[in-house]
Amino acid sequence: MRTSMRRHLGKLVAGTAIAVTGTAATVAVTLPDAAGARAGRGAQVATGEAEPHGGPGPGVVVAAPAEGKQGVGRDPLTDDERERARRLAAAPAERTGRDAAGGRGPQHLTADLAEPLPSEAGSAAPPRRAVVSYYDYRTDRLVTATVDVTTGTVESRAARQGVQPSPVRAELTEAVELILASPHGAGLRADYRDATGAPLTTPAPLTLSGYVYRREREAVVPPGLRSCGVHRCVRVVTRITGGPWIDTRDLAVDLSARTVVVTPSG
Repeated sequence: MRTSMRRHLGKLVAGTAIAVTGTAATVAVTLPDAAGARAGRGAQVATGEAEPHGGPGPGVVVAAPAEGKQGVGRDPLTDDERERARRLAAAPAERTGRDAAGGRGPQHLTADLAEPLPSEAGSAAPPRRAVVSYYDYRTDRLVTATVDVTTGTVESRAARQGVQPSPVRAELTEAVELILASPHGAGLRADYRDATGAPLTTPAPLTLSGYVYRREREAVVPPGLRSCGVHRCVRVVTRITGGPWIDTRDLAVDLSARTVVVTPSG
C-alpha cells in the first residue's frame, strides 16, 4: 500500500489513537484494535493451561451454556428479557416514533439490569428490572423507562430533550450512509479507493466508532449545526476493516435533520 495518499476531507491515519482537540476541552478518542475481540459472543477461550477435573485442554474454545429465557438474581439480562423490556418500554412510540434511518419505531440505545431498590436490599429474590433508553427522532427526545421484566410492568417512563448519550452502532452506520450520499463524502470515498482500489458505496467495509458533536465545545459552530444538542448530531471515526483509519472528524452529521456539515476543526 502506498504510504503517500492524496488528502481529501477524509485523511488516512496511520496511528492507533487520535487526539481530538476542541476549544473548551481536549477529548481523547481511543481507536480500538481488532486484536483481543476475536472470540465471538458466548465463547470462552482457554488460557493455555488445562482446567482441573478433566476440563478442556490448551487452545480449546468452549461454547457458553445455553441461555435461559429468564435470568436469576443479578445475572445480566438475557436476550429474551432485553427484547421484552425494549418492546414494553417503547410501546407508546412504536407506531409514531422514528429511528435514525427514519424507520417506524424509536431508536433503541441501551437496556441494562437495574439495581434493586434500597427496600429490597437483602431480599433473596429481588425483582429483575431493566433500565431501557431509546431516542425518538420524531420528537428529538431521549426516553428512559424502568421495566419489571418478570411481571411485564413498566414502572416509570421519562422523556427529556437536550440529553445526548453516546451514539450506538445503528446511528453511526446511518451517519456514514448520509456522508456517502452527500457531496462531502467525496474525500472518504476517494481515500477508500486509494487504499483498496475499490469503490465505497456502503458503510459495510468500515469499522465505525464515534461520539456526540457538542456545540458548546466549539469556538465556531456552523449554521447547520446550531440546533445540535436538541438535534442529535455525531462525528464518526472510520477505519477500513483490517486496514488504516480514515479521518472524517471534520464532518459532523445532524441525524435529526439528516444533513452533513463541514466543521472548522475535528
